[in-house]
Amino acid sequence: MFTPFNKLNKSTCTSCKDKSCAVAVLNESQLELLDGNSYESEIKKGETILRSGALVSHIIYLKTGYVKEFIIGQSGKTQIIQIVKPFSYLGLHSLFGDKINHYSYTALEDLKICYIDISAFKRLIKENGDFAYEVLVYVCKESLNNFFRFANQSQKSANGRFADILLYFSEMYNNCNFNLPLTRQELADLISLSRENTTRVMSRFKADGIIKINDKNIEIVKFDLLKKISKNG
Repeated sequence: MFTPFNKLNKSTCTSCKDKSCAVAVLNESQLELLDGNSYESEIKKGETILRSGALVSHIIYLKTGYVKEFIIGQSGKTQIIQIVKPFSYLGLHSLFGDKINHYSYTALEDLKICYIDISAFKRLIKENGDFAYEVLVYVCKESLNNFFRFANQSQKSANGRFADILLYFSEMYNNCNFNLPLTRQELADLISLSRENTTRVMSRFKADGIIKINDKNIEIVKFDLLKKISKNG
């Protein structure tokens, strides 16, 4: 369960070692403003941080851990948009576009976040052009990455999609050996395949010696072949 705001730890942005690029350009008085309007909280694995349809009252800064960003369609089917890495913002897409959040976010592991009052965040954007620039760069990069990933995914076979997502996690962890943070169903939701089809492709890659699987641990053995499969789709 969430900790009430009045019991959350006060954030100290000035001495924080996990500053975003945007916060790093703020001056002393602006950091004090952020200090007075930010709260740090610890979230447990599996907890929902922010729900689709909720009123936007805070921007959330992810200090540690990984988060699943997803939407649920009218048919009730889940579509995972991306895995959000540390030092990222949640809820920025609704900052100016709407008063309602359009994505849901769930913790994939125990993590730390900061709630930032949306009024204070908007004030910093208006007062500090460098801060606004860094926020804009973040939003644009994230949007472009997701756009190209979905565009490429829609034109690829199941093998190509699975190869893509293995490379995605390899880049995210900067390692060819990593623990998959998703269940088989969540993995299927991320690459828009059925769970059965995802499991078949995973078994095929394992049988062909492209990857090794030990429970949730995956090791990419034939990285060049995986890249070739991804390129050919």
